[in-house]
Amino acid sequence: MKVLIVTVGSHGDVQPYVALGKAIVAAGHAADVCAPEHFESFIRGHGLGYQPMDNGFIELMTTIEARTALEDMGSLPGAIRTIIRLMPKTGELQRRLFSDAWAAAHQVRPDVVLFHPKIAVGPDIGHELGIPAVLAPVFPQYVRTREFPAVGLPDWPLGNGYRRGSYAFVHAVGAWASRKPVRAWREAEGLGPRPRRMGPFTRADGSAVPVLHGFSPLLCPVPGDWPPQAVAFGDWPLESPPDFQPEPALAEFLAAGPPPVYIGFGSMSGRSPAKKAAIVVEAVQRAGVRALIGRGWGGLDPGDLPPQVHAIGHVPHDWLFPRTAAVVHHGGAGTTHAGLRAGRPTVICPFFGDQPFWARRVQALGVGPAPVPQSKLSVERLAAAITQATSQPEITRRAEELGQRLRAEGGLAKAVVWLEQVARPH
Repeated sequence: MKVLIVTVGSHGDVQPYVALGKAIVAAGHAADVCAPEHFESFIRGHGLGYQPMDNGFIELMTTIEARTALEDMGSLPGAIRTIIRLMPKTGELQRRLFSDAWAAAHQVRPDVVLFHPKIAVGPDIGHELGIPAVLAPVFPQYVRTREFPAVGLPDWPLGNGYRRGSYAFVHAVGAWASRKPVRAWREAEGLGPRPRRMGPFTRADGSAVPVLHGFSPLLCPVPGDWPPQAVAFGDWPLESPPDFQPEPALAEFLAAGPPPVYIGFGSMSGRSPAKKAAIVVEAVQRAGVRALIGRGWGGLDPGDLPPQVHAIGHVPHDWLFPRTAAVVHHGGAGTTHAGLRAGRPTVICPFFGDQPFWARRVQALGVGPAPVPQSKLSVERLAAAITQATSQPEITRRAEELGQRLRAEGGLAKAVVWLEQVARPH
């Protein structure tokens, strides 16, 4: 079986798919990843084939304009404004991404193409090549259900009708945003009009697109009203190299005192990363804990630090998190699973997207305090949340128990078996 994985976004949009690719290879198959050039060495370093993709999305996300726009995504009106504001810049960018994915498919000639939700032409590629196309989100709020609202929308107490209807709204917005780029891509490649019935969840003949989720049912039980082609077996963790060694300064800091609290917001920082870092440092001092601040890709920007705080670059989460007292982060699916897999109490400070959902799940499972939304981030609120996460034995006990269950789940191996069945000719 040859699998082409197509994904785009920040590190959190690439790393789980690299982990899945490695599991595919370990099972005796072949896997290539098509992703922005920014991640080429990362992908190749894990022994996977790499197919090039335009770096424009990465470059756009590092601009002040995009950072400012994304900071407004925490509310529904702000999300709509952000989509409208970025549309002129993303249209041509999407078309280039689609062309790169198409070129990768011709280069690899896969038996299955597995695509991130941002790659709207995944079903088109599968149709044109006559192979299965598998939608692969790492969060559960994309396939319609009455149990919770669609990604990006608030969990208002308006009943099942609101929750199911929220998916129609989100899918309509996605179709509107990608319609012109998809049409332009098909015209440029000489493919003709898109089949009328084709969409993110439907093939040209109207049958359902399989959906493989990369999240754990231990964190979010699979909704009872999902269709049978939508599955979730567990998250897709990427293991660090067995010979990984931290920088000497980090090793010395960890050895110099009790386990620190990890605080990092990945690539999420908004328009004032230095100001946000100052809030974090003061909150740490007020909570009376040692801390590691993860700079992230364009994330926090700490200046001079007190002795009990140490700033770090990228360190594998599966190595680092077991050495911490708690983890504080933005609530991306991968980081949420990594912190809980390590059995650590979790504080989520969400921006937008699926992050508020994971924040609610952490609180509901009793493995962390109530979330601290980025729009309300303050020294007082963050210090209180850190204190609660590190001082309540019941939270620690529940986190440790959940971590043991997550580590035994085996979601990657189960996902590969499922993919083998999808790829097998019927």
